[in-house]
Amino acid sequence: MSSAVSEKTKIRVPLVDLRRQYRGIKEEIDSAIQDVLDSQAFILGPQVKEFENLFASYCSTKHAIGVSSGTDALLLALKSLEIGDGDEVITSPFTFFATIGSICNAGAKPVFVDIEPESYNIRPDLIEKCINKKTKAIIPVHLYGQCADMDPILEIAKKHDIKVIEDAAQAIGAEYKNRKSGSMGDFGCFSFFPSKNLGGLGDGGMVACNSDELAELIYMLRIHGGKPKNYYPVLGINGRLDTIQASVLIKKLGYIDLWCEKRRQKASYYTEKMKELNLITPNVVNFNKHVFHLYVIRVKERDKLIEHLRANNIDCAVHYPVPQHLQKCLSYLEYKEGDLPEAERAAKETLSLPIFPEITKKEQDYVINTIKDFLSISNN
Repeated sequence: MSSAVSEKTKIRVPLVDLRRQYRGIKEEIDSAIQDVLDSQAFILGPQVKEFENLFASYCSTKHAIGVSSGTDALLLALKSLEIGDGDEVITSPFTFFATIGSICNAGAKPVFVDIEPESYNIRPDLIEKCINKKTKAIIPVHLYGQCADMDPILEIAKKHDIKVIEDAAQAIGAEYKNRKSGSMGDFGCFSFFPSKNLGGLGDGGMVACNSDELAELIYMLRIHGGKPKNYYPVLGINGRLDTIQASVLIKKLGYIDLWCEKRRQKASYYTEKMKELNLITPNVVNFNKHVFHLYVIRVKERDKLIEHLRANNIDCAVHYPVPQHLQKCLSYLEYKEGDLPEAERAAKETLSLPIFPEITKKEQDYVINTIKDFLSISNN
C-alpha cells in the first residue's frame, strides 16, 4: 500500500531512542563509568553490591543478585531449585524465546498454557490441568510491562507444592495489587538489556528472592558454583553482573519511576487518540500498574499496516511473530498449529508502536495520523 503522506511532511520516528535518555543523564553516567575505570575493579566491584541492595529495596525483596543477563537470571533460578532432566515447567507460549530457552537449557521440558486475549499473559484457569507429578515450576511472564494474574497462580502453586519464577524482564516497576513485580513468587527475574525500561550498556540481569538459602545458592551458581574460591560444591555458570553495568544502573534506578510514569502518559495519549479507530489498544487490568515497556496494538491487516508505517519512516516491530510452541527447535514437543489459538492469533495481529519516555507529542501525532491514513484507505 502506498503512502498518502507527502515526502515533505514525513518525519522519522524510532521505536526507541536510547540516545535521548543518555543525553539527559550524560554527566552522571560518564562519571559512574569513570569511577570504575579509575578503580579497575571490573568484576564484582563494590558497585555491584550497592546496586543489588538498592534493587532489592526497590522491588521489596530481601535479596537481589546481579547476574549477566535476564536469560541467565531464569536459568540460575531453575538450577537453584534443582530443576532439570525429567522435570516440567509450565509457562506462556507468547514471550521472548529466552523464557523457553532457559527451561530447555536447564534440561527440563516446557509445557505451554494459552494466554488471555486482553492482557496477553498466561491464563491461570488453564494451568492446573497441565500439572502432573513431573511439574516443578510455573514461569508466568509479565508481558509488555503488565503483571500476570498472580494470586490464582500462587494459589495453584501452593496447592501442588511447586515453585513460581516470575519472568519480570519487561516489567520492572510494574505492580499487581500494590505488590511489585518480581516480589511475589519464589524468584523474580529481571533483564537490563539496553532497550528495557531500566537498561544497561549491554547485557545484565537480576534474580530477586526472599529466601536466604536460595539467595546464597544463586551467589554461588553465578561464579561457577564456587565457595570459597577454587572449591566447587555445585556446578554453576559464569553469570556475574559487570561492575560497569552496575555503576550505570545505580544512576538509572533513581529515574525509573519517572520514566515509567512518562511511559504511562505516552501510552494514555495513544489510547485516547486511537479509541475510535478500528483496532485494539492495550487493555490495562484494573488491579495492575502497567509500565508499558511496549505499546502493542492489535489490528487485522497487521502486515499491511507495518508496510505503511515503514514507508512513512515510522519504526514498528512484531513481538512475537512465531509463538514459542511452534518454533522449529521445539518440534520435538509435538505441538501443532491450533493447539494454543489465542497465542497464535496474537502472533498474527499484534504490533508494537514507538514508545519511550522522551517521545514527543509531535512524533506520537504523526504515528496516530499515519495509522488513521492507513485505516481510511483500507476501509475504502
